[in-house]
Amino acid sequence: MRRNQNATSFQVSERTLGPISNTIVLIVLACLLGLLYLTQVTKTNSYSYRIDKLNQQQSQLLQDHNDLEIASARLQALDRIKNSEVAKKMVSVGTTATVQN
Repeated sequence: MRRNQNATSFQVSERTLGPISNTIVLIVLACLLGLLYLTQVTKTNSYSYRIDKLNQQQSQLLQDHNDLEIASARLQALDRIKNSEVAKKMVSVGTTATVQN
């Protein structure tokens, strides 16, 4: 060896993943993507349950509204008939007698 030279030599070696390591990494990534997909689907399903419940409540309230409109029209009809001109011109019925055998 000469002066001012290193006694150790360095070799540059590139480390690459082998085919088995690549397969394992791909499987882990696929599992992570699957878990991400499942969490998103679960959230979507929970929102759809809430939307379905609100749709049922809306249809029930709409049915109640229609029933109340019908009841209101019936009650107003009695007052209109009572206060109409035709009803004011009617004559009250006198007493009636029945024949008994």
